[in-house]
Amino acid sequence: MGTLRFSVAEEDAGTRLDKALAGREEIGTRSLAERLLSDGAVRVDGEIRAKSFRLESGSVVEADLPGAPPGLLAEPVSVPVVYEDEHLLVLDKPAGLVVHPGAGTRAGTLAGQLLTLGAAGGPDPERPGVVHRLDRDTSGLLVVARSEEAHAALQEAIRRRELERRYLALVRSVPRSRTGRIDAPLGRDRRDPTKRSLDTEEPRDAVTHFEVLELLSEHALLDVRLETGRTHQIRVHLAAIDLPVSGDSQYGVRGDLGLERQFLHARRLGFRHPFTGEQIDVQSPLPEDLEAALEQARLHSSAS
Repeated sequence: MGTLRFSVAEEDAGTRLDKALAGREEIGTRSLAERLLSDGAVRVDGEIRAKSFRLESGSVVEADLPGAPPGLLAEPVSVPVVYEDEHLLVLDKPAGLVVHPGAGTRAGTLAGQLLTLGAAGGPDPERPGVVHRLDRDTSGLLVVARSEEAHAALQEAIRRRELERRYLALVRSVPRSRTGRIDAPLGRDRRDPTKRSLDTEEPRDAVTHFEVLELLSEHALLDVRLETGRTHQIRVHLAAIDLPVSGDSQYGVRGDLGLERQFLHARRLGFRHPFTGEQIDVQSPLPEDLEAALEQARLHSSAS
């Protein structure tokens, strides 16, 4: 028996307890979530709650998992560190790196490397220092705290929308305008709790900005800036305006240009250091697989 423990993110406030559990990759199915709830194996802030209980931001959910493996272990560091000081780190996460342990995945996680790097802060011991997310198959820059104070300060910067996050996205379509602002609330999909959608019972404000950097015959390379940071926000928002992300198997065009993951890269991160006031501005080059796909799209465009 092991325990799953996580803090409710601001974007998930108001979500039903059963849907929040089913959406966790450590659980992954509604049937297991239902069984844990019916067995009284789930607690919210230390109290057993009904499956329809609406979660609040910052609440801590604990679930006793049958046969769960032991806790987080420190691991050798392979992820590139592009900035560090005593307060925080900025990492360049490769695609495919699992952020935290789950069922059947205890080794080879980013969280294990974060322990080695001295990351700390936040309510979830299996995500030490993590203040914002990147999907498993999204590459690029991620800021991590090294103390509770730094974690709180960075989360406040995100809340105030003072953390600039820019992405490169290749979409399989031609935008109708050179720039755009997508203001469409997101939440868990009504039918599939593992997906985010505009069709949701629990909408949360979500705003995405984009600008066309390169226009090709069947694709467009976009500079995307997040104003909010909801789960899967860029991928869902772009798909909603008929600009599906190349290679995205959930919301976009699976296998486009031979891609094995979505063409989405967190290329730039900018923020004011919460303690020194220094302006931190770091950038990450496009990974080889995405560079190859972009070149293929360019060749196809020039031949057409």
